[in-house]
Amino acid sequence: MRNPRLLGAYHGYTLKNTTALLAAAAIGCASLVGSANTAFAQEKTLKIGIVTFLSGGAAGPFGVPARNAAELVIEAINSGSVPAPYQIAGIGGATIDPIFVDENSKQKNADFQKLVEKNGVEMVVGYISSASCLAIAPEAEKLKKLTILFDCGTPQVFEQTVTDPKYTFRTGGLATMDSVGAVRYLQKMGMNVSSYAGMNQNYAWGQDSWRDFAGSMAQVYNSARVVSEQFPKVAVGQYDSEVSALLTGKPDVIHSSFWGGDMEAFVIQGSARSVFQRSKMLLTAGETAMHRLAAQMPDGTIIGARGTHGELAPQSALNDWFRKAYFDRFGALPTYPSYKMAQALLGVKAAADKAGSSDQDELIGAMKGLEWEGPSGKISMALANGHQAVQDIAYGTYKYDKENGKATLVDVVRFKASCVNPPAGVKSGDWIAGGFKGADCN
Repeated sequence: MRNPRLLGAYHGYTLKNTTALLAAAAIGCASLVGSANTAFAQEKTLKIGIVTFLSGGAAGPFGVPARNAAELVIEAINSGSVPAPYQIAGIGGATIDPIFVDENSKQKNADFQKLVEKNGVEMVVGYISSASCLAIAPEAEKLKKLTILFDCGTPQVFEQTVTDPKYTFRTGGLATMDSVGAVRYLQKMGMNVSSYAGMNQNYAWGQDSWRDFAGSMAQVYNSARVVSEQFPKVAVGQYDSEVSALLTGKPDVIHSSFWGGDMEAFVIQGSARSVFQRSKMLLTAGETAMHRLAAQMPDGTIIGARGTHGELAPQSALNDWFRKAYFDRFGALPTYPSYKMAQALLGVKAAADKAGSSDQDELIGAMKGLEWEGPSGKISMALANGHQAVQDIAYGTYKYDKENGKATLVDVVRFKASCVNPPAGVKSGDWIAGGFKGADCN
């Protein structure tokens, strides 16, 4: 059954769709597949399960922005109003019918099974938490259901858990590129680092992020020493003892892959005790909080966005469209979870347009090794036998514009995907330990 809300939006774009159909007809002389897709876009539906945090501490900074982006991009795909090269309405000849599910659940695998076996979805796009992805990837392979992991970062998904994937893809980058990029940023900015500390959540995401950051520091700043390693539980919310340890250790740099409410609580509590006046804070996922915290985010904080997303996205017609459409609809700028959801859905559309079909086997074949353009730039499914994406990454330094009341980034540096990701066939930890062999940073 079609989604009435999306159909309403679809009919609201009748003129644009007509234009898109006429355009497709013209293009059809050169692309029979493209015109065929458009002709059937109103006749078929493609059920997609969208899983993201809709409740809990991660909903506000992560889950809801991702859901908002999904709604916006799906409606635009259905109506044919996404800029080129995505202007042909529909996806492989079908209109998307989304079903939204809350990732904040204690029965994630059961929720996934319900989507597949009861709701009859033909694809699942979702999952922010690395713990969720580690649980769902084997489930997707077992149930033989195409599943796009759009955000989680642990390298374990394809390096240890599902080493020969067929149905599972990840359209966002590894945590490895966040950590390697962070160290390269410190080096690029000429920072003299003699000591550093880690503040990361105690599960796969936090542990892997710290492993890769400390490993990269050992390669680039080999005389620097670790003065503190903190791994509090997820969603603890109180960091008195951890902040005390950081004050005692007085590291030059504090690395943190904290995200969601945990990150915001840590920033506020650490600022209150002046820890960031003594140590440079480096937040690999900090972009999601910079607008929310505004004046509460310390100037000089190094901010990452897990790619070239949000404030770090390159200028392009597609990015301009996405930012304006998102702001006009939701009254806020899109942050990186929004970008990564848009990236995933446009990747699926690019695969469907390439295959000329929304059939699962055809989509899987087209998705494998795919390259496409998103609002954040070029994405390549270059790792894990064509199932894991790589892309550029950028970092910047936070500066609050008091006069205009705006959160800004200065000293932005971009690193190529080939500079911060391991080559195909090499595990991330081995690549770092081997001194980034094969990295192309020119």
